[in-house]
Amino acid sequence: MKKRPRVVVTRKLPAAVEARLARDYDAVLNADDCAIGPDDLVSLARNADALLVAPTERIDASVIARLPASVRIVACYSVGFDHVDAAAAAGRGVAVTNTPDVLTEATADIAMLCLLGAARRAHEGDALIRSGRWGRWTPTELLGAGLTGKRLGIFGMGRIGQAVARRARGFGMELVYCDQRKLPAKLVHGARFVPAVDEFLAQSDFMSLHAPATKETHHFLDAARIERLPDGAIVVNTARGMLVDDEALIAALKRRRVAAAGLDVFENEPNLHPGYLELPNVFLLPHLGSATVETRDAMGFRALDNLDAFFAGQTPRDLVIPSAARNPLVREKQIPRRQGSSE
Repeated sequence: MKKRPRVVVTRKLPAAVEARLARDYDAVLNADDCAIGPDDLVSLARNADALLVAPTERIDASVIARLPASVRIVACYSVGFDHVDAAAAAGRGVAVTNTPDVLTEATADIAMLCLLGAARRAHEGDALIRSGRWGRWTPTELLGAGLTGKRLGIFGMGRIGQAVARRARGFGMELVYCDQRKLPAKLVHGARFVPAVDEFLAQSDFMSLHAPATKETHHFLDAARIERLPDGAIVVNTARGMLVDDEALIAALKRRRVAAAGLDVFENEPNLHPGYLELPNVFLLPHLGSATVETRDAMGFRALDNLDAFFAGQTPRDLVIPSAARNPLVREKQIPRRQGSSE
C-alpha cells in the first residue's frame, strides 16, 4: 500500500474536515486545540510532508529554516498568508497555499454587522438592557447614525470589499473606494474610484478596511489619517488588526472625533488593546469574519484540495508561493494573487 503523506494540523478543525484528513492522509491532528509554539511545531514536523496552519501560527523565517527537508508545502487555513514568511518559504522551495473565495460572503456579512453595530450603538443598547437600567422608551435615547445617503469608503476593493459594496448599496449608501488601481465597473457596484488617500478619507462618512497586511499598510489608520476623516466618522475593520494604530483610534473615539468603531480584528489578538474595553462607542467581535459552519468547512476543503493537487504532482489551485525545486510540475514563477483580509 502506498504511504500516505503525513500532514501536521495546528488547530482543531471542523469535524467534516478532520474526517477527510483522516481518510486521505496520515494526519497529526490537534484534538485539544492546544497552543502550538514554534519549537513544538518544528518537533511535530519531523517526518511530515505538509503543514496545515491557521493564522494563529507565525511561520517566520526562523521556523521555516528549522523545518525538516521532508516538509514540502504549507497549506494556510485562511485567505491571508501574511503569517507565513513568503521569501523564506520560496528560498527553501516550500509551496504555500491559501483559501480565497470561500470566506468572502461570510466576512462581508460581519463587516456590515460591525458597521450597523457601531452606527446604531448596539453595544450600548445591549448593555442597557442587561444591566436592568432600561426604564422606558424615550425619543432621544441612544440616537445613532443612519446609513441611507451616507458615503461608505472602502479601503481595498478585493473580493471582500466588493461584497461589502454590494451589501451597502442595499442600504442606500453612496460608495467610494481606494485601491492600487481602478477596477472594472462591473466589480465595484457603483463605487467611485478615489486614488488619492487623503481625498478618499475626506469623503468617507463610514470607512471599512479591507486591505491586506503588508509593510505599507501597517498602521495605515494613524492619527494623521484619522484627522482627514469627516468629523464623527465611523470606522470598521474586518481585515487585519495591524492596519489600525490602536492608540490613535482610541484617542479619537474618546474625544468623539471618530463617533464609533466596529472591530472584528485586532493587533496582537487575542490580547487586544485594553483601551477598547473602556469605551461604550466600540462594537467588538472576536474575529468572527468566517465563522459559519458552511464557510469553515469550505475553507478546510479548499486547503485539502490544494494538498491533494500538490501530492498528485499538479499545481495547487491556490498556490501563492511555488516549490519548483521540489515539484517539477509546479510552475516556477510566483502566481500573482492578492493577500486576503480577515481570515
